[in-house]
Amino acid sequence: MPKKLKSKKKKQAVKYIFVVGGVMSGVGKGIAAASIGKILQSKGYRVSAVKVDPYINVDAGTMNPIEHGEVFVTEDGDETDQDIGNYERFLNTNIYRENYMTTGRVYRSVIERERNLEYKGKCVEVVPHIPMEIRDRIQKAVKKAEAEIMIIEIGGTVGEYQNLLFLEAARMMHLLKPDDVLFVMVSYLPIPSKVGEMKTKPTQHAIRSLNSAGIQPDFIIARSRVGIDEPRRKKIAVNCNIAKEDVISAPDVDSIYDVPINFEKDGLGDRILEKFGLKNRKKDLVEWRKMVKKTKDAKKQVDIGIVGKYFATGDFELADSYISVIEALKHGGAANNCRPKLHWINTEEIEKNGIKILKQLDGIIVPQGWGSRGSEGKIKTIKYCRENNIPYFGLCYGMQMAVIEFARNACGLKDANTEEADPKTPHPVIHIMPGQKELIEKKGYGGTIRLGGWPCKIVNGTHLAKAYERKIGDKKIVSERHRHRYEFNNEYRDRLEKAGLKVCGVSPDGKIVEAIEITDHPFFIGTQFHPEYISRPLDPHPLFTEFVRVCLKLRQQTADNRRQ
Repeated sequence: MPKKLKSKKKKQAVKYIFVVGGVMSGVGKGIAAASIGKILQSKGYRVSAVKVDPYINVDAGTMNPIEHGEVFVTEDGDETDQDIGNYERFLNTNIYRENYMTTGRVYRSVIERERNLEYKGKCVEVVPHIPMEIRDRIQKAVKKAEAEIMIIEIGGTVGEYQNLLFLEAARMMHLLKPDDVLFVMVSYLPIPSKVGEMKTKPTQHAIRSLNSAGIQPDFIIARSRVGIDEPRRKKIAVNCNIAKEDVISAPDVDSIYDVPINFEKDGLGDRILEKFGLKNRKKDLVEWRKMVKKTKDAKKQVDIGIVGKYFATGDFELADSYISVIEALKHGGAANNCRPKLHWINTEEIEKNGIKILKQLDGIIVPQGWGSRGSEGKIKTIKYCRENNIPYFGLCYGMQMAVIEFARNACGLKDANTEEADPKTPHPVIHIMPGQKELIEKKGYGGTIRLGGWPCKIVNGTHLAKAYERKIGDKKIVSERHRHRYEFNNEYRDRLEKAGLKVCGVSPDGKIVEAIEITDHPFFIGTQFHPEYISRPLDPHPLFTEFVRVCLKLRQQTADNRRQ
């Protein structure tokens, strides 16, 4: 008998989940999107995520971090919204430039295509060509990530005019593939203190705004101070045309890493798979739950100071400017079974009042920064750490400030500085990178600095090498991410090294100083790169792990000495 021809297995259609916001921004839409992705990934699916920002900026690189939060740099050198960092941390994978779009980026692409006659003489209009470009970009991101499920977070809220075109693109995708597209609304339910009752009316209005764009949500994530109760759940279900089982409780939690576990209490993952007609492929969130439990069970504590200047906005203090540093410290803490307690210290306060505020800290980080404001306070902080054996970790600008401090106070170069703060300094131990000066003169600021992942050669016998060895063995070259325009001036390298400042990481050709340290100090390391960008809860960065380890060790030694 002739053999039966094997039928080709039908390829599973890609699924899309659009996450939109209602009532107000800043209530955790990005964490909700990342958590949904983590849940579905843990059930055996290849998941990636796209962030849509409705502003005209081409990318996040030129925005003040106080206004917009941290600029997160991808491996391929894109300057993106901080939510891309959340996606990477939750999904434990790299997210690339194809997964980030802004109104400015979309419009620029359409205009460039029109100029290149790619529309073949047609009249190019906002609708349908802008939504079609948005759809094309989502498809490119799917292809790049080889995703089976793509999460698309639309920034802001549904009531904002600038979101209409992105919502239109989402509506068009649902119209074409109704079985493959779901919508999730993350909406805030306030509890006015004088009323004492959770109010659903703002969410009802937000849903109607979404309905007016032709979209009905499949799920509503009810963000609030406490979990939603049954009467409010039923009220939302009735008034928003949704099953009450699809109203997902999302109360405030101690850690963002609790969010996926919390969503699963309401069965969100299985509800999504059911609507998509997909099966659960494996046991879910096993490693994630272990990580969360380990973090919560940590009994030890270290006090870490973050000395920077991007904290204040009016009468409020925000930590969003340094979100990757915060999370990397948490990861390093969990690896050492301890919890870092963070202390926010404005560098201008140190300039005014001295270093007294630093005395109770177990370790200090000076993170990224730009410009001259507050730089002298950072230098005073670093001098205190160097002279008193306090663990110090300088990130990018924090490394550059450490070089300046050492040049001034250990090498006698009194007026040493960075050309960024003082272009006329007689000792530019930090100077502008080749080619950058010409770009600045032409006002070519956006996306022109040294960005993305670059190889770093580790020098043997250094603290830096030992930190990496604990994690990756004796690997000599690592990839780390960068975001800088200025660098270590090699004309001063011999003089600084002879005085005790060790160059412990360089580019493979030896021309760019990537990291410095003081080897006879418990922990005094500065990196031109940003290790915080690639630290993840299931894969902590070795430098943050080592920094916390040394801080904890010295704290315990101090406590032991006091008891004696």
